[in-house]
Order: sequence, then C-alpha cells, then structure tokens
Amino acid sequence: MSFWGLAQLGISTVMFLLAAMAAKQWGMAPSLAKLLLTLALYTAGNLIMLRLVREFGMSVSFSLSAVIQLVAVNVVALAFFGERLNALQATGMVLAIAAVALITLGPYMQKL
Repeated sequence: MSFWGLAQLGISTVMFLLAAMAAKQWGMAPSLAKLLLTLALYTAGNLIMLRLVREFGMSVSFSLSAVIQLVAVNVVALAFFGERLNALQATGMVLAIAAVALITLGPYMQKL
C-alpha cells in the first residue's frame, strides 16, 4: 500500500471515529444537528473508502478499515465513554485483528 493510500485510510478512519462519537452523543441526547453531523461524517468516510476500494481492491480496503475502526472505536468507547468489554468480546477483537492480519499479509507471506 502506498503512502497516499495509508493517508486516505487514516483520514477515513478519523472520519468514521468522529462519526461514531457523534452517534454516541446523539444516542445520549438526540437532536437533528447531531444526526446530520453523524450522517455527514459517515458519508465523508464512505466516499474516501470508495477511492480506496478502486485503488487497492475491496477485500484489502474494507478488511483493513474494519479492523482499524474496531480498535479505534473501542479505544474511544473504553477511554472516553467508560464502556467495558467482557472476556468473550475482548477475545473476539483479538481474533478479528488476527484474521485481518492473515488476510492482508497472506499474499505477501506466500511469496517467501
């Protein structure tokens, strides 16, 4: 993946993370402004993802994005919103990260 591709992935992750935080805020105190902000942020993140899909393919783009978002959103949920994961949920996160690592690195490892 190129530097520009990683930058786009980072930007989309920030957009999705901000959208998740806006959605949490909307869930705690609904308002039209929070809903519109949430929708705008998710839309921006998805538009960036469309560029990544075109450049790197669907499997790699969505797999990387999903795991990065999984970790980032959970860090925010745990650190800022005081949410907790039970042992089974934490195990699922670790397995998801391992799965995407295998999907992403698999083609490169076969060449060794």
